[in-house]
Amino acid sequence: MASTNSFSSYGSVAKTFHWLTALLIFTALPLGWIADNLAHAVLHASTAPSEAEIARAARMFSLHKTVGVTVFFVALARIMWAFTQTKPGLLNADNKPEAFAAETVHWLLYGSLVLVPLTGWVHHAATEGFAPILWPFGQNLPFVPKSTIVAEVTGVLHWLFMWTLVGALVLHVAGALKHHIIDKDSTLRRMLPGGSDAPEPPHQHHSLVPAVAAVAVWALVLTGGWVSGEFAREADDDDADVQLAKVQSDWQVQNGTLSITISQLGSPVTGSFSDWTAAIAFDDPAEPSPAGSVEVTIAIGSLSLGTVTEQAMGADFFNNAQFPTAQFAADLFKTESGYEARGPLTIRDKTIDIILPFSLDLQDDTATMTGSVDLNRLDFGIGASQPTEDSLGFTVTVAVELAASRSQ
Repeated sequence: MASTNSFSSYGSVAKTFHWLTALLIFTALPLGWIADNLAHAVLHASTAPSEAEIARAARMFSLHKTVGVTVFFVALARIMWAFTQTKPGLLNADNKPEAFAAETVHWLLYGSLVLVPLTGWVHHAATEGFAPILWPFGQNLPFVPKSTIVAEVTGVLHWLFMWTLVGALVLHVAGALKHHIIDKDSTLRRMLPGGSDAPEPPHQHHSLVPAVAAVAVWALVLTGGWVSGEFAREADDDDADVQLAKVQSDWQVQNGTLSITISQLGSPVTGSFSDWTAAIAFDDPAEPSPAGSVEVTIAIGSLSLGTVTEQAMGADFFNNAQFPTAQFAADLFKTESGYEARGPLTIRDKTIDIILPFSLDLQDDTATMTGSVDLNRLDFGIGASQPTEDSLGFTVTVAVELAASRSQ
């Protein structure tokens, strides 16, 4: 059997790409379905999930993502090979409607084999945490930021394109079976391994109209997703439960970031709170001594922590429904080497005295500070159902950066 295509038959390379792609797709789809169900069970369980349950869901997602990335590269190689080859003619080219439908489905398949894994890969790269791709080349993509918006949009696109791929696969398989069982022609047999006795196809002309029709199908899918509210639904899920009121302060925070970094399955995951307030009273003393006070209130529901955001709000973790805010009431001190905020931090129903060291750049009536502190999640009863570090590390690094101006 020849390795290249002819007008009447497919070569061994094209056949290998075809069946390898089929194997990968019919592996990735059930892996994704299983992983999604496991993740749903973890996120919506009535009781706290065990480390084994979380690890199982993560493992299934990792396998799904790894196979998906493989599909992406195999699909690209398959498409590039197809463009260098003679395209075997359709045996039913004289049946114009059926031939048009067959070519449209082929374009849908080729495009979906690229779009589905690509949107999934971009979603993964834009999201913090949960289920790494099993390879040594890193988890990020160039020019793809860690962005909730990018992750949400590509997540919806991945879902929509996946169903487009499933629909095209069903039509493709149905067409092949129709040719083999009803028409009893060689359409299916000439894609099977080995040689075939396929007859010479009738003379035909290929146009770009089926490709345009495939693009129209994708446009209809996107329009249907928009009209049905899939994109808006993702945006609504991010609304915080508590909106904090503005506080009176001697120093007004102009901009700042309050973030946490955890270790999940051995990899760092960083998230941030979008809604928090700080009432600051501060006067810089000439010598080490008390320098003021700060009262910080944090809306727990404003935390964005990648794919584990919903899980972090659960009863075994922050328990946002019962404890919607965290508070840090501290006295500020100038020390020999810098500054410290010392006081009780309350998360959930636990209060622990902590010391937050920070640096301060004070220029007239503006101040820029940066500081961080490591906490143990178990001290605050967070993730008590995970008493080891197999899935979730004990250490949580809290970091704050802000710029503030003195109130007039």
